[in-house]
Amino acid sequence: MVAGEGAQRKTGTRSPQGPAKVTITEIAREAGVSVPTVSRVVNGRSDVSPATRARVEDLLHRHGYQRRPTAPGARAALLDLVFNDLDSPWAVEIIRGVEEVAHEAGVGTVVSAIHDRAGAARQWMTNLRARASDGVILVTSVLEPGLRDELRRLGVPLVVVDPAGSPASEAPTVGATNWAGGMAATEHLLGLGHRRIGFIEGPPRLLCSRARLDGYRAALDVAGVAVDDALVVPGDFYHASGFTGAGRLLDLDDPPTAIFAASDQMALGAIEALRRRGLRVPEDMSVVGFDDLPEVRWSAPPLTTVRQPLYDMGKLAARMLLDLGRDVEPASPRVELATELEVRASTAPPSRG
Repeated sequence: MVAGEGAQRKTGTRSPQGPAKVTITEIAREAGVSVPTVSRVVNGRSDVSPATRARVEDLLHRHGYQRRPTAPGARAALLDLVFNDLDSPWAVEIIRGVEEVAHEAGVGTVVSAIHDRAGAARQWMTNLRARASDGVILVTSVLEPGLRDELRRLGVPLVVVDPAGSPASEAPTVGATNWAGGMAATEHLLGLGHRRIGFIEGPPRLLCSRARLDGYRAALDVAGVAVDDALVVPGDFYHASGFTGAGRLLDLDDPPTAIFAASDQMALGAIEALRRRGLRVPEDMSVVGFDDLPEVRWSAPPLTTVRQPLYDMGKLAARMLLDLGRDVEPASPRVELATELEVRASTAPPSRG
């Protein structure tokens, strides 16, 4: 039965029950083009060469492809996913979530990094206009007002993930409960008996960084532990700043007994700094991270961290963007998904007071 169905699909013949089903992925493979190109032809888009359009249309006809009816003005053939940079496995988790939803919808995804370089964002906008993108997911990045205005002029919907600053009021946002996560991590260390807890912060320009720091301070305040500004050191979410930040904390006259790093990568950098000084985790120093990247479950020791639902954030942002392209407003313009503390082997009661 399966072989017969495959033969019908391959030849475009019809079964007694009706037309053989074929997906745009199969059409794209046979035509030697991308899925977004087939989607553009199906949706009557003009940005396809005549020769390619003719080849795809012929295959659609031969296979008896049934176009699904769409609402007037419906969009979503190609989505842009824009990061400030792509140097972190954190970005990969977001991409995975977006890609799953885009794949299910037959939508292509273009991933870009603007790196805060002069002119990089404007070059991205030029490329976006050329490929007639149907929507943008902006991740921990800021677009200057002129570029946001250009997106509005083009009628390109925008969703912001983990906004870097206060987002434009009309842009829906997807984030996580960073404040609650910062508080949970600090409360965990306090519950183990730690009172001098170092904090390696993220870039202050990011809302998520400030929220995690505020959660740390709130937990200390609730516990009646004075905040020592010397225990708060700068970081940028990357390994090297975690390494450097841990070194600064260890060099204090009264160093901490635990370190809470505002990202997993900084936590791993801190663990390496401790190792090089002959200190053990968690026997000599407890360490907590933030994100729950896949790699930290296999670190030595496995890292206690705050799970940020990055994959789910990517999925939700993509769904919101597809809805906006169909003129469906999101149920809520501001969504925060819950964080959760994952306790592993990198934390223990302090060996000293």
